[in-house]
Amino acid sequence: MRIGILFGGRSGEHEVSLMSARSVLEAIDREKYEVSMIGITKEGRWIVEDDPLMVLEAGDDASGIGAVGASFGTSVQHSFWQLIQGSIEFPLLDVIFSVLHGSFGEDGTVQGLFELGDIAYVGAGVVGSAVGMDKGVFKAVMRGAGLPVLPAVVINRSEYELNPDVVIRSVLQKLSFP
Repeated sequence: MRIGILFGGRSGEHEVSLMSARSVLEAIDREKYEVSMIGITKEGRWIVEDDPLMVLEAGDDASGIGAVGASFGTSVQHSFWQLIQGSIEFPLLDVIFSVLHGSFGEDGTVQGLFELGDIAYVGAGVVGSAVGMDKGVFKAVMRGAGLPVLPAVVINRSEYELNPDVVIRSVLQKLSFP
């Protein structure tokens, strides 16, 4: 089985994802699985050449080795993801093991990309990922299902940045604090 480990990414949790990728790489049975590393820089460039994990752990933006484009395809046998850069073809994969963290990784976006390309992947699907990342939506879903949820107030960053004192007073009032 050919497994692609996808890591890095544009989120603030980029470095955590690199640690997760290192852990998966150290734990996976290389006798049983053919492993390909797929890194995403903080700027969103996908890299497969050289050693993407080493490149990203070194803080390189991968500009010297080039970014890759992605194209998707399917076959009757199985789904696969083929990354191409010029004449260099990345091996076809049977499944993607994403260890992306935070936005653009755990929020349903990459899962939607996998679904669009009919690519097998490990982990939660689009809806579960999106709901799990948006705490306001998650709490509403839990309340709707009749589960107990602690009181909370959703604040938009733009509202807070515009007038933090008003937002803080509003939150304290909504949560019944003096």
